[in-house]
Amino acid sequence: MSSSKRAMTLAELVPQVITGIDDLKASYGSWEAHPATHVEPDRVESVLGELVERLDADFPYFHPQYAGQMLKPPHPVAMAAYIAAMQINPNNHSIDASRATTQMEHEVLDQLAAMFGLGVDYMGHLTWSGTTANLEALWVCREIRPGAAIAHSADSHYTHSRMGEVLGIDTVSIPTEADGRMSLDALEEALRSREIGVVVATLGTTGLGAVDPLADIVPLARQYGARVHVDAAYGGFFTILQGELAPETARHYAAIALADSVVVDPHKHGLQPYGCGAVLFPDQSILRFYHHESPYTYFASTERHFGEIQLECSRAGAAAAALWATLKVFPLDMSGLGAVIAPGYRAAQAWHGLISESDILQPYQRPETDIITYLPRVATMRQLDEVSHAIFEMAAAPARPQQTHLATYVVKPEQLRMRGITVEDDAPTARIMRSVLMKPEHEPLIPEMHHHVSMWSRRAYERVLAGKSALSSAEA
Repeated sequence: MSSSKRAMTLAELVPQVITGIDDLKASYGSWEAHPATHVEPDRVESVLGELVERLDADFPYFHPQYAGQMLKPPHPVAMAAYIAAMQINPNNHSIDASRATTQMEHEVLDQLAAMFGLGVDYMGHLTWSGTTANLEALWVCREIRPGAAIAHSADSHYTHSRMGEVLGIDTVSIPTEADGRMSLDALEEALRSREIGVVVATLGTTGLGAVDPLADIVPLARQYGARVHVDAAYGGFFTILQGELAPETARHYAAIALADSVVVDPHKHGLQPYGCGAVLFPDQSILRFYHHESPYTYFASTERHFGEIQLECSRAGAAAAALWATLKVFPLDMSGLGAVIAPGYRAAQAWHGLISESDILQPYQRPETDIITYLPRVATMRQLDEVSHAIFEMAAAPARPQQTHLATYVVKPEQLRMRGITVEDDAPTARIMRSVLMKPEHEPLIPEMHHHVSMWSRRAYERVLAGKSALSSAEA
């Protein structure tokens, strides 16, 4: 690291934005806050103290020892920018309510579109979440092909089947292959046998981090007249890492530019606080579906407002400000945000290698992003489920400095057999282990984490064989 660079804390950055916004407000003249908004300082101090105490019940999502769910702390730059804009509280639904942050949103969208290889005529906007972004893309598909179904992989996020229910259209689950990717043969059979309006390709499934074969899905879908939507809510920023990814994975990321829409969540790998998603379309022909009138909303500007091209209404301009500031510091290339994401990918590859050589653990499949799945070496499905659950509990049970927080993933016997793993079918499903290595600080910790997880795996296996429950916190 360059000597001119160092970690900065939120405590260092907040005074600048508080003072700056105070000065901005003062330039309009002073005023007195209404007495109804006055509060007793002691009461506020007590409430905030209680808040901090209650937040102590959370797992340490911010710490590299936490490798459970898809949780990554926002960068202090993003938080400071959010706090700055939040004091003004712009609403990016209307330019009249967000003159500065609307422009910031346009600027970050230009960068996201360029990252995905979309042309200058793209259309898109930020959203509250990947769920709402996916809903909007699927809504457009329904408007273009009313009554046609949505096809998605069996490992895709549940939002697609749920949004199918919201939109009143059928969804078709396409089986996956041994690598967790959508089966092209099964997809073609579905396209041939019924009317499919859109194929959803997931680049970075939330369970396995698998990358659907987008480069092959696009021509297949086109052959049958279906649109292609890319759900890259989790894995979208891995587009930056194409030079480091496995060649086949990189080939599918390069094909995003050929799709009809793409979703990405900056609040996952983009260092943003919740909620900040985005949906992008390669051209503006879909604008015809958004027309509406709101005479009380759009009055100070003749330019297009984001509220005229989105399903959502009110949206925090602070989210656009936070992403704008972050991308100023961490541009969408390998010198910027790519350098933050790449360590997680390398960590997953390194841990996969260690697990492959282990006598107590074995890999479920090779990671394509920064999510790794693995399982203890046991004889039956029941043992697999019990040992995995015991590992999950035992790893988190010690005193805080020694805790390791993991997650589990449910599999069926046939999914194990597809991957060359044989266990006795004495239960229909079992839990295996899953770790999300999305913090760059995970990379140097992998040897230590592997050591601890291996240790807990041995103890868990011994306890399950002895008919005992997982180690309790009191025993740790």
